[in-house]
Amino acid sequence: MTAALQRVPAPASSAAAARPLIRLDHVAKTYRTADGPVESLKPLTFEIRDGEFMAIVGPSGCGKSTLLKMVAGLLPASAGTIAIDGKPVNGPPDDVGIVFQSPVLLAWRSVLENVMLQIQMRKLPRDRYLPRARDLLRLVGLSDFERKYPWQLSGGMQQRASICRALVHDPAVLLMDEPFGALDAMTREKMNLELQRIWFETKKTVLFITHSIPEAVFLADRVLVMTERPGEIAAIYDVPLGRPRSLNVMGDPAFVGLTQQIRKHFYSQGTLDA
Repeated sequence: MTAALQRVPAPASSAAAARPLIRLDHVAKTYRTADGPVESLKPLTFEIRDGEFMAIVGPSGCGKSTLLKMVAGLLPASAGTIAIDGKPVNGPPDDVGIVFQSPVLLAWRSVLENVMLQIQMRKLPRDRYLPRARDLLRLVGLSDFERKYPWQLSGGMQQRASICRALVHDPAVLLMDEPFGALDAMTREKMNLELQRIWFETKKTVLFITHSIPEAVFLADRVLVMTERPGEIAAIYDVPLGRPRSLNVMGDPAFVGLTQQIRKHFYSQGTLDA
C-alpha cells in the first residue's frame, strides 16, 4: 500500500527555513535470511533540515529502528542513498551522536568517565573535551553526580548521562531510538521537557524514534508516520504549535487534533502503539 503524503501547515520557524542537513533518497532495506529475502523498508525519500527536530512513529516492527541505524551508518541500505551535510553515509559518521532506549552506561566507570568514553573511543584530546563534558553535565543537572556510578542514579538520570555522552564530541546530528520507552510515565514527561530544553540549548538536528504519538507531537517540528512492515511513509505532519512547549499544550485543540489524525493511520491498519 502506498499512502498519499499528507501535511498540516505550521507557523514559520527557523527550522522550516533551514537547509536540508540529512537526505534520504529512495532508501530501502531487505534482509537476507535462510528462508529468503525479508523486506523491512520500502523506498523512503525525505529530508531533515538543519536544526530541526523530526520524530518518527509507526507500528512495532515497521523498520523505525532499522531506519535510524542506517542513518547512523550502523547498517547498510539495500538501495538508495543517505547523505549528511552532503557526504554519503557509508559507515558511522563522525558528526553523529546516538542515544538508545537503554543508557548503556558502564557500571565500573563514574558518570563523568562514562560521558568521556566517547572521547576515548574516538581518540580525541581529553583535555579539550573534559570541560565540555562537565558543561553538559551541568546543563542536565548532573554536575553534582559526576563522580557517582550508574547504579547510584535513577533511570532518568542515567538517560541524561547517556545524552551527554552522545553530545560530548559536539555532533551536528543527534539520533534517538525510543530513549524514554523504559521510563515510568511521570519520569518520561520530565525527560520530554528536559530534552526540549537541551535541544534549545545545543541547536542540534534531532531524529527521534518513538511509539508514543503524544510524545512525538510534543517534541517535534515534524512527525513522519510509517506504515506497518514493510515500512513506508504514510504521512509527514508539520506540528502547528509554538515553542517552548509546556505539558499544558497537550490540552490545546491543535495538539489533540494532530494526535487524533496520526492515530487514525494505525486504526486503519489495525495496529496501534501508544
